Amino acid sequence: MTSRKVEVKNNIGLHASPAAFFINEACSFRSTIWVEKGDRKANAKSLMSVLSLCARQGESLLITADGEDEVAAVDALEDLLLHRLATLA
Repeated sequence: MTSRKVEVKNNIGLHASPAAFFINEACSFRSTIWVEKGDRKANAKSLMSVLSLCARQGESLLITADGEDEVAAVDALEDLLLHRLATLA
């Protein structure tokens, strides 16, 4: 199991389009992936689950993956949140 805390950089948070990109990335991995914000835990491969976190810019998320490609999954999702989604409005 691999976990990492990542700050949401996108100025609109992890809503609508950014959430769809996040889920698409998560679904490209075989590992089971969870995202946590505070005491809420969401399946990273479920749009409704991720949207239910209401993750805003500046908030921290804990990404946890378990499976054969867990490190690559966490690395890719961290990169997505910190860099690739940062320019979406």
